[in-house]
Amino acid sequence: MRQSITHRRAGTAVVIAAVTATLLTGCFPNPGDLVNQGVEDAIKDATGGDVSLSGELPADFPASIALVDGEITFAAGSAGSEGWIVIVSSSAADPVADAAAKLEAAGFTEDTTLSGDNASAVVYSDGEYIVLLAGDGEAVTYTVTQQPK
Repeated sequence: MRQSITHRRAGTAVVIAAVTATLLTGCFPNPGDLVNQGVEDAIKDATGGDVSLSGELPADFPASIALVDGEITFAAGSAGSEGWIVIVSSSAADPVADAAAKLEAAGFTEDTTLSGDNASAVVYSDGEYIVLLAGDGEAVTYTVTQQPK
């Protein structure tokens, strides 16, 4: 029960941070580092996790997960290496297909038990991690969790 509350709080903090950063970036001439640092600190305080709005992956992000080429626009990880969310902005013609190809080249396979025929997101796994890969235009979102044992 305690873990469920923590995950909900972490998810809420990530959503609030993303919306706040998007709104503030469009409203002020150059909120830059001050806004990013404030949002990052708020999420860290709320979740105990690592977050970056400046293009850096959390220190404990798994090296085995190959990301599509592009700019990391958001990255967050929960305390204790339980999960990560990374958003990459890519100029590739089909960023999701490129992201899928990179995961497959790194040894991940599509988990058809979790991916539907008409799904706008695809799930990959390598036995250690599960990666939910979703895209919208230039943005590719990776939601990564450890494989249940």
